[in-house]
Amino acid sequence: MASRAVTKYEFGGPLGAAAITFGLPVLLYVFAFACNDVSGCPAPPLLNFRTLTWETLRVGIGWPEGGLWHLGSWEVTGVVLAYYLLSLILWRVLPAQEVHGTKLVQHGRPLSYRLNAFSSTLVHLAICAVGTYFQGASFFVWRYISDNYVQILTANILIAYAISIFVYARSFGVNTDYPTAELRELAAGGNTGNIIYDFYIGRELNPRITIPLFGEIDIKTWLEMRPGLTGWILLDLAFIAKQYRTYGYLTDSIVFTAALQTFYVLDGQYMESGILTMMDITTDGLGFMLSFGDVAWVPFLYSTQCRYLSVYPSSLGWIGVGSIIAVFTLGLYIFRAANTQKNVFRRQPDHPSVRSLSYIQTKRGTRLLTAGWWGMSRHINYLGDWLQALPFSLPTGFAGYAIFPAGSAATTSQVFKMLDGREVVQDEATGWGVFFTYFYVLYFAILLMHRERRDDAMCSEKYGEDWEKYRRIVKWRIVPWIY
Repeated sequence: MASRAVTKYEFGGPLGAAAITFGLPVLLYVFAFACNDVSGCPAPPLLNFRTLTWETLRVGIGWPEGGLWHLGSWEVTGVVLAYYLLSLILWRVLPAQEVHGTKLVQHGRPLSYRLNAFSSTLVHLAICAVGTYFQGASFFVWRYISDNYVQILTANILIAYAISIFVYARSFGVNTDYPTAELRELAAGGNTGNIIYDFYIGRELNPRITIPLFGEIDIKTWLEMRPGLTGWILLDLAFIAKQYRTYGYLTDSIVFTAALQTFYVLDGQYMESGILTMMDITTDGLGFMLSFGDVAWVPFLYSTQCRYLSVYPSSLGWIGVGSIIAVFTLGLYIFRAANTQKNVFRRQPDHPSVRSLSYIQTKRGTRLLTAGWWGMSRHINYLGDWLQALPFSLPTGFAGYAIFPAGSAATTSQVFKMLDGREVVQDEATGWGVFFTYFYVLYFAILLMHRERRDDAMCSEKYGEDWEKYRRIVKWRIVPWIY
C-alpha cells in the first residue's frame, strides 16, 4: 500500500475548507436576497439595524413564504439537469479539437482531451437568438431564468455538492500502487487523510467516467469550460431581457457589460486548449473547490452586475463607454501579449521576437524568462486578467438603489419608473450596493494573489536555487513596482 503524501494545508486547512464549503453557498444566497428587485440593493431593512426585525427583513428581501424548502424546486432542478444534458450532447456531436495535455507526474504520459466549448456555446446562443426573434424579451428561456433565479441557483449548488461527493468517493478506487494501470492518479495536495479538506481540494487529479453513447468524459475540463461559463452568458442575456420588460428600453451600461463578459467567456472558450497548462488542470484535484466554482460561483457571482443593472438602468454615455473600453483593451493586450511571448519562447526559442531576451538556464533543463513582459513581474498576465475584469463592475458606478411604490419616492435624485408604476431611486442606498457589484473585482484580485503564491511555492520546490536567483532578478510578483 502506498504511503500517504505529506502535504501542506492551504486555504486555512480543514477549518478554512469547511468554512468555504458551507459558507460560500450561503454567501450566494445573501447576494440573491439582499440585492433584489423587491425593495432595493441593499434591501432597505439592512440599512436600519436599530429597527431591524425578522418580519421587516423577510419582506424586504423577498424571502419565500414557504421558507427554506421553497429555495429549490424539483421542476427547476429537472430543467437545469436538461441544460447539462444538452451541453453534454453538444460536446459529443459537434466537431472537436483532439489535443493532449501536459505529461502527468506519476504515469508520465499526457491525457487526451476533446475540446469544442466555443462551438457548443454558439449553438446555445443560436437557439436563444431564434427564440428571441420570435418572442422578443418575453422569450420563455429569459422569463424562466429571471422568474426562477433562486431555484436555479439552488439546483446548481446541489449539483456541485453531488459531483464533489461522487468524485471524492470514486477517488478511493485509484490504484496508488500502480497508477499507470488505468492512467489515474491522486492530486498531490488532496490526499491528506482529512475528509473535509480532501473533499474540498479534490483527491483525484483528473477523474474520468465512461457513459454509454458518450464515451469517456474528463469531468474536470468539461465543468471548467462549459455549463457554468455558458450559463454566465445566458444569465446576462436574461437580465437584459428583464430590463427591457421592466422599463421598455435598454441602457448602454447593461448592454456594454454583457458584451464585455460575453467576449471574455467566448475568448476563453475559443482558446480552450490553454487551460490544459493551468494549475486547475495540472495540479488541483477535482473537489468542491472547482465543482462549486465552475457551476455556481462563476455564473451567479459574475453576473451580479447585469442583475443589478436590470433593475437600476443607469447610462454611461460615450465618454464612460470609451473609458471602460480603454481599461478592458489594456488588460486584454497585457494578458495576450505576455502569454504569447511565453508560448513563443517555449516552442520557438529562436524566433526573432524572443531570441534576444535574457533568461536563466535551470538545472532541470528548462529556461526562465527574465526580460520582456516576464522581466516586469513574475505573473504580469494576472495583471492583464484583472484589468479585464475591472470594467465588469465600473458601469454600476457608486451602486445602490431603493424601490418605492408609484408616486412615493420622496427624493430630488433621478427617478427611474418601471412599467408597473414602481419607482427606483438611489437615496440613502447610494454607495452601499458596491459590496455586491464590486465584490467580484476584490475577490478576483485576492484569488490571483493567492494563486501566484501557490505557484511561487511550487516553483521554489521545483527549481530550488534557480528559482531563488530568478526572484532576485524579477522582484515583483504581479504589479510592477507595487506588488
